[in-house]
Amino acid sequence: MLNSFFEPSSVAVIGASRDPAKLGYAVLHNLVEGGYVQKGAVYPINPKADEILGLKAYASVLDVPETIDLAVIVIPYPYVPDALRICGQKGIPAAIVISAGFREAGMEGLERERELLTIANEYSIRLIGPNCLGVIDTFTPLNASFSAGTPPSGPMAFMSQSGALGTAILDWAQAGRLGLAKFVSLGNKADVSEIDLLQAWADDPNTNAILIYTEGLPNGEEFIRVAREVTRKKPVVAIKSGVTQSGSRAVSSHTGSLAGSEQAYQAAFHQAGVLRAESMEELFDIALALGYQPLLKGDRIAIITNAGGPGILATDALERAGMTLARFELETLQALEEFLPDAASAANPVDVLGDARADRYRFALKKVAEDPNVDGLLVVLTPQAMTEIVRTARDIGELTRGLDKPVITCFMGEAVISKGIDILAEYGVPNYPFPERAARAYNAMSRYRQIQTRPLSEYASFDVDKKATRSLLDQVRSEGRLTMGDAEARAILQAYGLKPPDSRLAATPDEAVKIAAEIGFPVVLKIASPDILHKTDVGGVKVGLRNAEEVRDAFELMTYRAERYLPEARLWGCQVQEMAPPGGLEVLVGMNRDPQFGPLVTFGLGGIYVETLKDVTFRVAPFTILDAENMLAEIRAHALLDGVRGQPPVDKEAIVAALLRVGQLVCDFPEITEIDINPLIVYPRGQGAMAIDMRLVLSK
Repeated sequence: MLNSFFEPSSVAVIGASRDPAKLGYAVLHNLVEGGYVQKGAVYPINPKADEILGLKAYASVLDVPETIDLAVIVIPYPYVPDALRICGQKGIPAAIVISAGFREAGMEGLERERELLTIANEYSIRLIGPNCLGVIDTFTPLNASFSAGTPPSGPMAFMSQSGALGTAILDWAQAGRLGLAKFVSLGNKADVSEIDLLQAWADDPNTNAILIYTEGLPNGEEFIRVAREVTRKKPVVAIKSGVTQSGSRAVSSHTGSLAGSEQAYQAAFHQAGVLRAESMEELFDIALALGYQPLLKGDRIAIITNAGGPGILATDALERAGMTLARFELETLQALEEFLPDAASAANPVDVLGDARADRYRFALKKVAEDPNVDGLLVVLTPQAMTEIVRTARDIGELTRGLDKPVITCFMGEAVISKGIDILAEYGVPNYPFPERAARAYNAMSRYRQIQTRPLSEYASFDVDKKATRSLLDQVRSEGRLTMGDAEARAILQAYGLKPPDSRLAATPDEAVKIAAEIGFPVVLKIASPDILHKTDVGGVKVGLRNAEEVRDAFELMTYRAERYLPEARLWGCQVQEMAPPGGLEVLVGMNRDPQFGPLVTFGLGGIYVETLKDVTFRVAPFTILDAENMLAEIRAHALLDGVRGQPPVDKEAIVAALLRVGQLVCDFPEITEIDINPLIVYPRGQGAMAIDMRLVLSK
């Protein structure tokens, strides 16, 4: 529990100062001016002062006779460890370390931060920071930060890894456009992280929506687990910066070249039910709608406008955002037609005309809101000569009270409409300056409804041969290798229930001819070497060999090329493989291990086109049966799976099973860093799939 950070009965400011230019003064001033002193005790800690801001000062927290719930440390970094240790001796359960000079300052700073964490663990102190802005709870009220003032109360809780960004957010909130229940600047996240705050805020009665700005989630797998539970209760909206920095690491598989930090976060947020924002603007656009308005029960939206052009723009924007225009009941249409002028439009979008005063808007809003076919309303207003902006805004606000449908507005303009926007904000009605932003907000509300109502799918578990797989992986390592080609990897495929074609290793041309005759012509010949993973790059694959002569010639040519151009490669001979039956579709199933989230499983079109088209989708393993099914629908070429131009639908169940089995394999063996099954040939429904080629990479 983190209650001591948000509802402490007393706070000590270690480093409190009488100098307004110092952070120790700013923190103490915010505690006093923010109203906390009316609720709890504040103890300035400064050995050189008797009194600061009218409060008795103490030389040490040990001198304070009463118990202390929260310490805010604002002193130079060399003195922070001793101060934290003294807090432990006092029995203080929570500390906010605002001081900088730790991990962000290099290796020496990292050592200091580790020392802080050791002390915190020794005394069971929960720690926010170091190098942070502080903590705010507007309902307590508590402002234990050095922000420039306290934001107004509201339904949003915001956590930010960036303190500087936090100051901008707080200033924007103070402008009256956003109300915050809680604000936490996480800083270096030495202890308390996004995961802790998600758990703490999941049941907070003052928080309707949780917002996250993060630069990294080191414990990504735990984040997914916790966020999946929290997003069932309330929406979580996140923005992640720096998604491309870790995506350029060296990889050897198709999957590795396609997967990066961006794809990992996209998959993780999707599986966790977190709504991802692409910009700070979108983050707050979504938050306003989800934080202040009722949940959207369906995707049927009604538009009410006093301008034809903006009404059409709103229609286009909503359709592009996946929403639909509501079809009114006959009773609604008749009522609108009787009240509105002859030139007005009663159909959706409802055009109340440019001379509409507040009463016309009010009538249309009320009638449309009562229609059972309407799930949400978008009110568009442009400032024309007859427009009663303030009164219309107030009527909209009054209508929303007690209404169980979301209402958002698009008051277009700036100078003239500002007073109306202020009134809308008082009623908690989100306003967007352009129809496109309003449509994106509705799209987010629709996505969150799907997150809340999606079925709780199961995690599949198959009966597999772990012992055989462990033995093979250990053998590869014992030989000083980290890569495994198709000749060896097929045994792992079989151990995990994936069907490879009949295939055997031939050390000589005569042996290859003999095996080919046993398998049956035509056959495929592949170069077999632990050092050649991409066989096609060296001409190491020949298909459709129809007789003994073609097999012998192909064997000799392949091995000659390998010996001549790759003299250092260990050569085992060639793999003779049955030809896959015709009539299948080539897809890719792979995995690349992400440093934050772990195994990132890939699905997409296979063959030689995968890296060119990049038509792939990702999930972090383990994932559910529903996740695997959704992966098939997410690629752009998903229609091919259903059959086109007379082709039968493919065996989707076989693909889903392959994805789940690979997911189980890479969870069972964390040392596997990359897998490529390319192609996996999928046959018509009911006929299964065949894993034609596989390569595997182990961690160092």
